[in-house]
Amino acid sequence: MTRRILFATAVVCVIFATAALAADLSGNWSGTLQMGDNPFTLTYAFKQDGEKLTGTVTGPQGEPLPLNDGKVVGDKLSFNVKVDMGGNPAKFMSEGIIKGDEITLTTKVEGGEDFGGPMILKRVK
Repeated sequence: MTRRILFATAVVCVIFATAALAADLSGNWSGTLQMGDNPFTLTYAFKQDGEKLTGTVTGPQGEPLPLNDGKVVGDKLSFNVKVDMGGNPAKFMSEGIIKGDEITLTTKVEGGEDFGGPMILKRVK
């Protein structure tokens, strides 16, 4: 009985410690995406509520686009952005790994093609 109580207490402590260490991504993040010889800066405004991630991404055009289906699980995040490219709808799916104030983000066009390779986002302070 005492072992069960100690084990349950340990499990609860681990759960609370993990929750305390989880980073809140809310705020602005910025990085440069390399498209061939053309680098361009993207700025993300994230809002995190538990595992739910919402926000926008703003590129050189200056028009913020909403993030869809965003989530954060442990040290991973994912979301997608839908855009109109000259009358053709496109969906860009992004996944990232969070390491403190940096996120390594990869983006693919729906269908599997990489979009610019990995990008490092840094928290804007």
